[in-house]
Amino acid sequence: MKVTSEIAAIRQQVREWRAAGKTVAFVPTMGNLHKGHISLVTESLKHADHVVASIFVNPMQFAAHEDLDTYPKTLSADLEQLSAAGTELVFTPTSEQMYPNGAENHTKVTVPEDAIGLCGESSSRPGFFTGVATIVLKLFNIVQPDIACFGRKDYQQLIIIKTMVDELALPIRIIGVDTYREQSGLAMSSRNNYLSKDEREQAAEIKQILDASIARVQAGEAHKAVLDDAIKSMAKAGFNTDYIIIRNANTMQPVTPSDDELVILVAAFLGTTRLIDNQYFTV
Repeated sequence: MKVTSEIAAIRQQVREWRAAGKTVAFVPTMGNLHKGHISLVTESLKHADHVVASIFVNPMQFAAHEDLDTYPKTLSADLEQLSAAGTELVFTPTSEQMYPNGAENHTKVTVPEDAIGLCGESSSRPGFFTGVATIVLKLFNIVQPDIACFGRKDYQQLIIIKTMVDELALPIRIIGVDTYREQSGLAMSSRNNYLSKDEREQAAEIKQILDASIARVQAGEAHKAVLDDAIKSMAKAGFNTDYIIIRNANTMQPVTPSDDELVILVAAFLGTTRLIDNQYFTV
């Protein structure tokens, strides 16, 4: 596996693969990898001949109250996992390379959130999705993959990226990969490392609350009543809920009577750790 921080080296290797008639998949990450990230590499290998990954902690998607400096960095362990999974090329740029004039002065890519029905997370983390869209587009321009895999755990992020790719006519197929869960049902996340053992057990209740809510919606109960009860259940379990919503799974717009593919999304604090999860379902 080759590891480089040089944009020119990434482009040269991809050119060589393309000249040989091979296809390229891309998995962008912020490092501190877990099995969920590795599942993206595994899925990528089903669709392309070669896999490129990136490790870059993107300062543009951190809010003022979030400490970029404390984000866990585990590069050696990350590279071992990526290599074992079959990744052939890893891009590890610096902030100076990606934002030579500083993130605050960099050209930004904004996907209009209102147009795709985003709420909750976007209001509590202003600028987050602009930071995501900007860095993903820049990485796409550097790597120029045929496909890119993203986890469905960050569902709103997935919709943002799909929308950007569609509206900017990028020749990249975006593949959403199912959320990888711990045995307890807790969605795997780098943020889980901030949880104590007891909190990790508590956090597993999110999945149970989502499943119970889905069952009630599928049984015909009104969404508002279901969501009101879900918020109460979250509070009883020790969470401070940021939002819990049900949306059209494809557009993220509010649900209409004709919609049959839905997603329930939640963001909540357990102590100081903000956790997100979601479940796709049909009615």
